[in-house]
Amino acid sequence: MKIKSGNLLFIAVVTFLSCWSQNSVAQVSNSNATYEGIEFKMAIVQEPVIPNNSVNIKDFGAVSGGDVLNSEAFAKAIEAVSQKGGGKVIIPPGIWLTGPIILKSNLELHAQAGALIKFSPDKSLYPLIETSFEGLNTWRCISPLYGKNLENVAFTGKGVWDGSGEVWRQVKRSKLTESQWKKFVASGGVVNASKTSWYPSEIFMNASEGADQNVRLDLKTREDFEKIHDFLRPVLVSIQNSKRVLFDGPVFQNSPAWNIHPLMIEDLIVRNVSVRNPWFSQNGDGLDVESCKNVLVENSSFDVGDDAICIKSGKDKDGRDRGIPCENLVIRNNIVYHGHGGVTVGSEMSGGVKNMHVSNCTFMGTDVGLRFKSNRGRGGVVENIFISDIFMTDIPSQAISFNLYYGGKSIAETLEEGGTPVENKMIPVDEKTPQFKNISMKNITIAGANQAVFLQGLPEMNLENIEISNLKVKADKGFTIIDAKGIKITDAEIDLKDTAVFDVYNAKNLSLKNVEFNSTSPKAVTINGSASENIDLSTSDLSKKTFIGAKVPKKAVKF
Repeated sequence: MKIKSGNLLFIAVVTFLSCWSQNSVAQVSNSNATYEGIEFKMAIVQEPVIPNNSVNIKDFGAVSGGDVLNSEAFAKAIEAVSQKGGGKVIIPPGIWLTGPIILKSNLELHAQAGALIKFSPDKSLYPLIETSFEGLNTWRCISPLYGKNLENVAFTGKGVWDGSGEVWRQVKRSKLTESQWKKFVASGGVVNASKTSWYPSEIFMNASEGADQNVRLDLKTREDFEKIHDFLRPVLVSIQNSKRVLFDGPVFQNSPAWNIHPLMIEDLIVRNVSVRNPWFSQNGDGLDVESCKNVLVENSSFDVGDDAICIKSGKDKDGRDRGIPCENLVIRNNIVYHGHGGVTVGSEMSGGVKNMHVSNCTFMGTDVGLRFKSNRGRGGVVENIFISDIFMTDIPSQAISFNLYYGGKSIAETLEEGGTPVENKMIPVDEKTPQFKNISMKNITIAGANQAVFLQGLPEMNLENIEISNLKVKADKGFTIIDAKGIKITDAEIDLKDTAVFDVYNAKNLSLKNVEFNSTSPKAVTINGSASENIDLSTSDLSKKTFIGAKVPKKAVKF
């Protein structure tokens, strides 16, 4: 039978429209314009495509009010759309109590405005699973929202996902008001002998002894971990080894540990979300992107108890064995309020981090603005990082921080204990040596900070090729540069309370050009250490020479 060309065109159009009607993209796809100005080759991040089926959890017996456990209703609703190849599960306005929700492929969880999904505080509902936490392979309670080996997963709508973190976390008394402290003590749990911390249980308190940042390395079997079940608090959202994952619209808050943890995801989009935790929440990170490829994080806000936007790739041998870097990331148009770091790389970066663009982000009252951290034993390479148009206000510690002696504490806590020591002992370089290099920061405004910039590498592996340009600073203290080479600071206006502007130790190929500051102290710039060489201050008095203990003249200086 012959078919005319006109009929062929008609059939093609009908077929296309039919296919389109059966599938929907959770939001309008991002276009090539989204990636204009990115400094490296970046593929368009693919969005999940969800079949055009939908159900409402109320149709499966869900009861609002926060008293009835709706785990079965959620599971049945997800199964119903999965039987049709996938679709949207609608969570209407109301308070919906539930246990863990197990995600499936081709699924969109749409929490409408007014919907509060509250995860049960009953820890027996969260069985142990083998997983990764703090970059290490371990056993942990299953996350309230959990999925593995999936494709096409989306969280949309304006609803709220709440992890009931208050029943899981240790709380330090120093971070609470007196009334808050009394409320925690009255709720149950235990207080340590020094009365400095509250714990949800005695099991938790005892299990925390000897832990490596919340992971017990001495335990090996599931039976061992079951004995400390109460201590093994999960992240709120854990999605692992998956493709095309979208977070668009909801609030994620009150997580037991980290908030959102995408692990080994290809094509990840986080946009228009609010991530919140009490400022005192231990390990209450906002977003921990670990070993992911092709990532877009934009137009979101973070107000959390630890680092806000964190880029990771595993810790020590476990991270090196995995060997999957975090790469091709675009992070822009985000706001961070409280947090230990606005945008952070590390400290778990043993698989490496490369090709990251950060722009148009504002940090207000964040402990640190731009935070890079690692330690001996990690290994991994962090490189090709491009940061621009960053605005910071009221930073209580270091606005820009590179610390290769990270010890697991916030910078504020480290400073309270006397700061990070200058260590000049060099050890052999091997696969355990971390490396940070080729990082550009431009158009940075720091309107209030305890210290403007802290750069500390390792004697055996210096920070390398860090460029900071078009910098405007108002801070108490200036720059500390230790064990670094190829540092370039260009076009900077520095207004400090302290008379010391640059304190340099063991620096090579340091260049300061067109740098203005208000100090007239003869010690405004001090350069020390036997490894300091090729210091270019670009002035008629001090130019292109080696300076050991160099001092600037007693006058306002423009380099």
